[in-house]
Amino acid sequence: QLQASGGGLVQAGGSLKLSCAASGSFIVIELMAWYRQAPGKQRELDATITRPSNTNYADSVKDRFTISGDNAKDTWYLQVNSLKPEDTAVYYCYANAVTTYGTRNYWGQGTQVTVSS
Repeated sequence: QLQASGGGLVQAGGSLKLSCAASGSFIVIELMAWYRQAPGKQRELDATITRPSNTNYADSVKDRFTISGDNAKDTWYLQVNSLKPEDTAVYYCYANAVTTYGTRNYWGQGTQVTVSS
């Protein structure tokens, strides 16, 4: 239902743009988010976006990451700039959506971001 892409290997200071495309019988996606999970660590929230375009960021990524969405395409993005080695993680997209069966939570499969020093 959620397809994440855009990860890769980048040097410190570099940038990537992650994408997450939603497909399925959503009535409306209420909230979209990006999480990360580094090896041996718990999954943590980086950024959220709710309708119409209200955003929130973790302190560790504020001013470096930007979340945005294209409601017409049910796709959202995470622009990640000034990457640091500690940003290395699997990045997961998440959506909270209203469906004909009620409100549901969805996770993408994750996309690996590796930042070399």
